[in-house]
Amino acid sequence: MNWISNVVRPKIRNYFARRDTPENLWIKCPETGQLVFYKDVEANQFVIPGSNYHMRMGAMMRLKSMFDNETWFDIAIPAVPLDPLRFRDELRYADRLKDARAKTGTNDAIKLGFGKLDGLPVVIGVQDFDFMGGSLGMAAGEAVIKGLETAVDKGTPFIMFAASGGARMQEGIFSLMQLPRTTLAVQMLREARRPYIVVLTNPTTGGVTASYAMLGDVHIAEPGALIGFAGPRVIEQTIREKLPDGFQRAEYLRDHGMVDMVVNRGDLRPTLANLCRLLTKARPKPPVEKLPVPAAG
Repeated sequence: MNWISNVVRPKIRNYFARRDTPENLWIKCPETGQLVFYKDVEANQFVIPGSNYHMRMGAMMRLKSMFDNETWFDIAIPAVPLDPLRFRDELRYADRLKDARAKTGTNDAIKLGFGKLDGLPVVIGVQDFDFMGGSLGMAAGEAVIKGLETAVDKGTPFIMFAASGGARMQEGIFSLMQLPRTTLAVQMLREARRPYIVVLTNPTTGGVTASYAMLGDVHIAEPGALIGFAGPRVIEQTIREKLPDGFQRAEYLRDHGMVDMVVNRGDLRPTLANLCRLLTKARPKPPVEKLPVPAAG
């Protein structure tokens, strides 16, 4: 046995071998091109520290950031036909659903939870853009309606985090029917005199904007979020005019009265808690008593 060839050389080769690095170790800011360590962005709720660029946030991470102690009860969503039109383009719609479920770990574009926000019971719905662009189909429509019904039954506010590219074309008219259905469900919550707060994230467009996303008692938007029905490029091509800078962005809509406030993600939780207490006339949370500092002896 040649000890140098069989033992020493492989160890040296392994030592200098190229080590693979995870693909998501660094994140590039879409706005500035800055490279940021992934763990730093994750710890900052997926907001780039230097530029304050708000990246997309998954449904599970969003719910964890909202509920006390990151705990809540999942709300089951009624089952719907998987592929009512047997739609097929480059892939079968059933296969697209299967891929999206494997990618996100959720059954469809909206996830519901019931728990406490700063001690106050609330129902929260989160639309996940990673699930087929957050598109509104029958399952998502049932989720919105179920969330609103649960808020009525439990007598709590309903908070909806909207993020969508619009209606799901693979479900055709079944998708479009979710617009009036969700609108009626919002009216049901309003008649029960329970608050409905919408948080508009990037992007919120199409049929979602034309229905439940713009029917809230209070509309909050994250900084820089694209909000509208048709995209700015389509509008420019239609009217053949140049749109103003920042058109359809959160700050522009706030300045023109379509959004009540623009709130940084780090401030969302206390802002939503205060709004829920105000709109439900709940008692303010008692301040935390500070222990007296012992005198230096």
